[in-house]
Amino acid sequence: MNAIIMRWLFNTLALVIAAFIIPGIEVLGIAEAMIAAFLLGVVNAFIRPLVLIFTLPITVLTLGLFALVINGLMLWMVSAIVPGLEIAGFWSAFFGAIILSLVSTLLSWFVKD
Repeated sequence: MNAIIMRWLFNTLALVIAAFIIPGIEVLGIAEAMIAAFLLGVVNAFIRPLVLIFTLPITVLTLGLFALVINGLMLWMVSAIVPGLEIAGFWSAFFGAIILSLVSTLLSWFVKD
């Protein structure tokens, strides 16, 4: 249970860092970042695998790079649902998803399950 909460907090921190780095991403507060990180985790757990299966041919053709587009779309979709998370466009979501993945991966290295 502690590992799940730590990952949620790491993703929240990663989202705040992405909002600080990427000009088109804005998080209005910590509570909104926590809600967005939680919802992003739910979306990545349930919707993202289905989208990856449906887009498998193009993902294979691009040698996996299309998965980055899918990550950006999932982040953009979450921003449409969470009122405190505003993303200006697809490219902001795309680069924000890359930053989010890198930061959350780096932070999760420090805590082992």
